[in-house]
Amino acid sequence: MSFEYAIIVKSKTRLESLIERFNTKSQAKFYIERLGGNFDEYEIEDEIFKNSLNSLQTQLSKVIKNKTIDRQYVSSYIFSKKNIIIVIGQDGLVANTAKYSNNLPILAVNPDIERYDGILLPFNVSNFIQGVENVLTNKHQSKIMSFAEAKLNDGQRLLAFNDLFIGASSHVSARYKISFKNKTEQHSSSGVIVSTSAGSTGWLSSIFNMAYGVTNIFEKNLTTKHPKLKEKDLLFAVREPFKSIRTQTEITAGIIRNSTLTIESFMPNNGIIFSDGIEKDFLNFNSGSIATIGIAKETANIVMNNAIQQ
Repeated sequence: MSFEYAIIVKSKTRLESLIERFNTKSQAKFYIERLGGNFDEYEIEDEIFKNSLNSLQTQLSKVIKNKTIDRQYVSSYIFSKKNIIIVIGQDGLVANTAKYSNNLPILAVNPDIERYDGILLPFNVSNFIQGVENVLTNKHQSKIMSFAEAKLNDGQRLLAFNDLFIGASSHVSARYKISFKNKTEQHSSSGVIVSTSAGSTGWLSSIFNMAYGVTNIFEKNLTTKHPKLKEKDLLFAVREPFKSIRTQTEITAGIIRNSTLTIESFMPNNGIIFSDGIEKDFLNFNSGSIATIGIAKETANIVMNNAIQQ
């Protein structure tokens, strides 16, 4: 395939968001420092990101034409088959972009290796251009990653690169019926998380951290283990299930493999399904809605760093 254009996807920095909120940098600084915060941290983070973005754009312009779009426009942007997608930001930006990428190659760049873990960011500003050249010459290696899918009984569907949340939009308990592997229960809980293999180091890991933390009060020296999911596996976990006369707690976690999870909403309002931590990317999930959750047919094409692979 011949690529003609690179699309750079970025997010606003925290400083840029603060300036949008307070109109000027000085007003944002006054607000943060009046509350005892360290405004220098916001400025340093912003400067590092902008320097990284500028370096990326400069290097890329010598190799391929490019344009930069902000995260908020990704869901409505129409990517061409002749595009390479370059994401510069945190892991969550990769997840949000991947859902709209139409399986185009994505190079994920960590702009600040001292600040971000970068589990989904195999490149940095110093080495990404080799990855671009590998894609242009078809010498790159890719990891094809699966999405989770929530499909409603009215035909609506939502994809997730990392995880789905099914529950209530506020902090009230979610009420629903859950069915998995020929078992069915009524639940009252804080909602259900469904994680892909890519997302197992994200929100799902915090659930394991909480579970081990609570258990460790009563059972000392536990050996903590976190899930290593296969590419076509999904893992669901029910958050804080409550047992009562009408609600049960036997179905609290499971691996969705060559199967599906079904959840029927008993919430008259405020029921929701959202993906990858973005509450604006959601489906309403109120009484009468039934969600079937499994692996989607779509995939994401994440370019790997050949130097690391060797």
